[in-house]
Amino acid sequence: MNLTRLRQYYYLKFLRIKGDPKDIAWGACIGALIGTMPVMPFHTIGIIAVCFLTRTSAMAGLFSSLVISNPFTYIPIYYLSMVIGNSITPYEVNWVKIESILNVIISGHGFKESVTMLASQGSEIIIVMLSGGLVLTIPTAVLWYFATLRIFLKIREKRRQKHILREKKLKKKEKNRELPKK
Repeated sequence: MNLTRLRQYYYLKFLRIKGDPKDIAWGACIGALIGTMPVMPFHTIGIIAVCFLTRTSAMAGLFSSLVISNPFTYIPIYYLSMVIGNSITPYEVNWVKIESILNVIISGHGFKESVTMLASQGSEIIIVMLSGGLVLTIPTAVLWYFATLRIFLKIREKRRQKHILREKKLKKKEKNRELPKK
């Protein structure tokens, strides 16, 4: 599988999402927000539910989550969430616990096993990881919103210009047809 072609394919799919740029940007923001949180088994469910409730673009949210939370970024997201959570909460969680959770989640044992593993770790690890993840996700989601909004406003303007140009060409053709030939 060619990763460059796959990346280009999903990039084009993302750019071709139709809708209001603000709704798309909010959907992407929700995807970035939930995708950055260290709640791996709940990303897709959470994004679809929140996008449905807020009437924003679920596809933009899912694409954003895919970009932010993928096999290359799992470890940095969980590590940064742990470090930030340890510094802002009174609890101390070590990397060995986080690594064991990641191994279960990444190994593909299934949703039930992932949730069971998370629940068995106790409240300390959940508080640390969610606190750190929340601090990590807020600036990410804000930046993602404005970047996506800017991209889709430019796309909308290009589409509008293309539509105007197409109308001018059609009017010119109609005008040429109406003129009598001498």
